[in-house]
Amino acid sequence: MASHGARPNYVAVWRWLVVLMGVGLAASFLPGGRALAATLIFATAAVKATLVALNYMHLKFEPRLIYAIAIVPVLFVLGLMVALFPDFVFHR
Repeated sequence: MASHGARPNYVAVWRWLVVLMGVGLAASFLPGGRALAATLIFATAAVKATLVALNYMHLKFEPRLIYAIAIVPVLFVLGLMVALFPDFVFHR
């Protein structure tokens, strides 16, 4: 585990973000339909948001109380994703 003064490898995190962006873009070309594409895009967006929060916002090195404060908006976004998912997938 990294010490408190350690810094994340920003280049490696950036590379992962670029790869995940490519996966999200390629999802629209998969032969699985809109539901599969939307699911894959939302999943990659969640992973990218986690990478940014942990590394660029330095939440990886914060005390546990910060996680409790940060989880409320994440749960709100997850609730909105679940509520709006049918509109994105089944819109005519």
